[in-house]
Amino acid sequence: MTRREARILAMTILYTADFNGISIDNASKMVLEYEEESVNVFLDIVKKHENEAMELINNSLVDYSISRLNLVDKAIIKLATSELLEGKTEKTIIINEALEITKEYSDHGDHKAVSFNNRLLDTISKNISK
Repeated sequence: MTRREARILAMTILYTADFNGISIDNASKMVLEYEEESVNVFLDIVKKHENEAMELINNSLVDYSISRLNLVDKAIIKLATSELLEGKTEKTIIINEALEITKEYSDHGDHKAVSFNNRLLDTISKNISK
């Protein structure tokens, strides 16, 4: 499994958790037939940084609330923000991967979701650097 595939699977699990109002662990059980080490790496990062990531996302949104994000974008942003906080992967790689996933799973061809997520992740990245 590639890192992108793992990120997409992690995003799917986060979406499932939010959509069904269940824990990440329960969503993981729903989505995965067996545990994948590469996916769990990303989910562990999200669990480790979840509170800090959500606070950072909320503080980085201007005239917008996290509750207005669709669940796919919320999962993408939460995963990318957690990875940015972890600091083990180059910021540009994390943001580019998030935007590629947005193009595939959220954008409706008008590039609005990609533009929004790009601006938000750029702001989050700058706020982490402060």
